[in-house]
Amino acid sequence: MEKSLDTLCLGQKGIVTGINTHQTLCKRMAEFGLVPGTQVCCRYRTPGGSVTALEFRGTVLALRTRDMKHIKVRC
Repeated sequence: MEKSLDTLCLGQKGIVTGINTHQTLCKRMAEFGLVPGTQVCCRYRTPGGSVTALEFRGTVLALRTRDMKHIKVRC
């Protein structure tokens, strides 16, 4: 099932299938290694839900929920 990255539950894993946003954010995500085919795991979400920490490729990266809505994952 494919859904947006912001809908992953804590501890849930997914594989990135696409990033559908402006070129600047796509490039930034690629620099971090968040590209299609990358396995990500949702590790922490702020109480308000505006920021989520994701683990992938041996690192943890915090992303804003509004940016995560443009990243599709397969669970």
